[in-house]
Amino acid sequence: MKRLTIACALLWGLIPIAASACDTALVLTIDVSNSVDTAEYRLQVDGLADALRDPEIVETMIQGQTAIAVVQWSGQDRQELTIPWLRIRTALDAEYLANQSRLMQRAFVLSDTAPAEAIYFSLQLFDEVPDCERRVIDISGDGTPNGGTDVRAARNAAERAGVTINGIAIESMGLAITNFYRSAVITRNGFVITARTHREYPSSIRAKILRELSKIVG
Repeated sequence: MKRLTIACALLWGLIPIAASACDTALVLTIDVSNSVDTAEYRLQVDGLADALRDPEIVETMIQGQTAIAVVQWSGQDRQELTIPWLRIRTALDAEYLANQSRLMQRAFVLSDTAPAEAIYFSLQLFDEVPDCERRVIDISGDGTPNGGTDVRAARNAAERAGVTINGIAIESMGLAITNFYRSAVITRNGFVITARTHREYPSSIRAKILRELSKIVG
């Protein structure tokens, strides 16, 4: 009789069935400040879309029930949630996310570079995915700040909140952006990948997403 009662309760939805756990909530941020021209923006968007369609990444996202959001950022008051949180439970979810990424219109033009505000903006988004075990902000950019508040303070706020920040430093020459990201942007448990010009961004973002997600699912 007890088993019959439980079975009936499950059938009628009186007892919730446990959902698959979300391993990682990942905010992918794209720098659209004044230093990024139209062609470079297109390289970032297409590179992101191709990475999200990569079979290995798709499999990893599905296995981890990953939650993904995409943010565009530039100056102090220039942040936009372009793609709200999407849970990747099936290949169709991944395909939808990749298509939405490729169709993104540029949010801002002729604006400064304020990564601290991008971090603060992204931190607020995690309130919507409280069930995800790990929270990561992916910051990509091709310059050091010329606007906004102290980046180290924003990085420290992320660490206090238990959020990891990783980075893609897009260089034109040398390693100035990479060194800045290492010293001021990423958290102590984060990492930086260097892209030599925007043309290396597509391969860099693929490697970066795989590395971020594989830390949880294997």
